[in-house]
Amino acid sequence: MGSRWDALIVDALDPERLGRWWAEVLDQRVESVSAREVVVGPGADGHPRLIFLRHQDPKHAKNRLHLDLRPDDLDAEIERLVNMGARHVDVGQHEDAEWLVLADPEGNEFCILRHPR
Repeated sequence: MGSRWDALIVDALDPERLGRWWAEVLDQRVESVSAREVVVGPGADGHPRLIFLRHQDPKHAKNRLHLDLRPDDLDAEIERLVNMGARHVDVGQHEDAEWLVLADPEGNEFCILRHPR
């Protein structure tokens, strides 16, 4: 027995815009779009998916859950993400932390890990 990770749900003011943004960031595809939700995933029944649900309230506080991204080229990826609309944020991380914190266009924080595995 056990569970399989199916999806991470993200509330969004504009689920289509945010879903398409994350699909580009993660090199995944938009699997479905409706007035209520946008599903992003690897396709062909791959998991996990990101599901962006329409929610009318803007984000007010630090995320309790976030994604960590590990780029092959840190500087190039940060430049790409900022050019796409991400912004640097300070959530209290130390200057010498092993990660950088960015926020997506709706303010959801995510981390960019500084070192490849």
